[in-house]
Amino acid sequence: MSTAKAARKPTQPKVPTKQQKLPALTGVSSCNPLADDPPDSYSLTAFSEVLDRATRATIARGTFGLAPSALLGAWADWAIHLAASPGKQIRLAEKASNKAVRFSNFVTRAAASGGECDCCIEPLPQDRRFRGDAWQQPPFNLMYQGFLLWQQWWHNATTGIRGVTPQHERAVEFAARQLLDVFSPSNSPFLNPDVLERTRETMGLNFVNGYRHWLEDLERQYSSKPPAGTEGFEVGENLATTPGRVVYRNRLVELIQYEPATDEVRPEPILIVPAWIMKYYILDLSRQNSLVRYLTEQGFTVFMISWANPGPNDRDMGMEDYRELGPMAALDAIQAITGAAKIHATGYCLGGTLLSVAASAMARDGDDRLASLSLLATQVDFSEAGELMLFINESEVAFLEDMMWEQGFLDARQMAGAFTLLRSNDLFWSRMVHEYLMGERAPVNDLMAWNADTTRMPYRMHSEYLRALFLENRFASGKYEVEGAPVAFSDIRTPVFSVGTETDHVAPWRSAYKVHLLGDTDVTFVLTNGGHNAGIVSEPGHRHRHYRVRTTSAQDPYLDPDAWMKAAELKQGSWWPEWVAWLSSRSGAPATPPPTAAPQKGYPVLQDAPGSYVMRT
Repeated sequence: MSTAKAARKPTQPKVPTKQQKLPALTGVSSCNPLADDPPDSYSLTAFSEVLDRATRATIARGTFGLAPSALLGAWADWAIHLAASPGKQIRLAEKASNKAVRFSNFVTRAAASGGECDCCIEPLPQDRRFRGDAWQQPPFNLMYQGFLLWQQWWHNATTGIRGVTPQHERAVEFAARQLLDVFSPSNSPFLNPDVLERTRETMGLNFVNGYRHWLEDLERQYSSKPPAGTEGFEVGENLATTPGRVVYRNRLVELIQYEPATDEVRPEPILIVPAWIMKYYILDLSRQNSLVRYLTEQGFTVFMISWANPGPNDRDMGMEDYRELGPMAALDAIQAITGAAKIHATGYCLGGTLLSVAASAMARDGDDRLASLSLLATQVDFSEAGELMLFINESEVAFLEDMMWEQGFLDARQMAGAFTLLRSNDLFWSRMVHEYLMGERAPVNDLMAWNADTTRMPYRMHSEYLRALFLENRFASGKYEVEGAPVAFSDIRTPVFSVGTETDHVAPWRSAYKVHLLGDTDVTFVLTNGGHNAGIVSEPGHRHRHYRVRTTSAQDPYLDPDAWMKAAELKQGSWWPEWVAWLSSRSGAPATPPPTAAPQKGYPVLQDAPGSYVMRT
């Protein structure tokens, strides 16, 4: 029935049938215990909702965005199952006895040899706290050996308990490790031999300097100033200096077109979609390590999305807004400006996830504008998203939603606690020892300056991202919808170049490797050493760089990550030339560079790079 006919049809009064009960009279109570209570008033419901959310938002500010209930639930799960496991308790008692004997034997050998004896336990490869020569001399070797044995026992105590959920086990083991780090002898000014030697040399001046550093950091934190040492880095001066023009702008993005650095360029331009949780210039840092500059010097026309830094008025912008106003709007602009039939699309971190969703929707709808898809430190399946998943559960997501609901966005600094905990020895304790106990300021480089230039995320978008992708993993299961219909990564037929990094705590390489399981196209996977950012910013000439690479065609059988490691070719140096060769083999012959902007088509030059959005704080 049409809307007009429905409007003309007279409304018939509803008459209760014999099967329908008449509403109860006012003031007459029902004897049915299952009967519903009268509905709450709208004002009471709204007030209670606001009160609950405001309370949780207040708590969230004091816990750096981490939900206490999530950790308490994990501890309760562990404690209850351990209490009901007498066999596990007996084994733990035996392990404690064995470790005490090992430590006693070590003390005896060290006393007899004057400290020159083999350790009874070796630190983990990534543990660099006790590598100095001073730690091998008594009594400091006894201290750190005892601590490592204690740490190992607690690892045994928090893992391998039948009945504890895997996520709770990981959370308890992780939390126990963080608590033990507080008591590490390396973090004590009275037990760290390097600090004691520094104190002797400076007559205690190191503590004076450390106290000054602590006061300065505290003042900067509360006044929202950048960390000390970043003043020497400025966007547009010695960061993000590759020449270019802003050729398109909407509410969410600026599109930068970079000047060609060669007389001829490949006909297929490159679109780079960075993550919106970071400023885009991670890929255009200093002149010597700029990926953008390197691509232009290799004969490519490069376009970069620069995301706006959202504020309270952008609270209702969702994932679909980011897709439409981000990569889709950029693709339209690039085609209008260059006239290119095909475009190489590249996504970094969350930008790669968004680009994968956009590419899947394009494949579903028959949009074949992509010549290739490159994913840098990107996840499309979040079922094993590493230690970051310790903080992503229903309790934590609800906690973050309430914090974002109050202010309209999530500031990256409010999640800094979680990222710092993931690498507490590197990001917190080592800095505390070096700057506050040794009294020395660590030099700041361009990557550290960029890392301090944080951004925000709108309430709706981040809530949708956490729930749909992290918590429910809808994209990998074919349940994520774009424009009312589901999309699947397996619809993509363009070749894929995927990069993982060996020590990535944000997008673990084994998680990024799942692109092989979800895709139905040729995949070239590169595994490079380094972390989430340093592994990607890996310019040619960078010391101590290596990578593994292997191409898997759509017809090849699946290799698990361990088998892939054995089969992949190990190469020394930067992975950038490997990627350029891959892009070049899928590009046409070099030709005259396209024009900059297209004012006649509605894409004029708006301003010089790096634009205005990257300057927003």
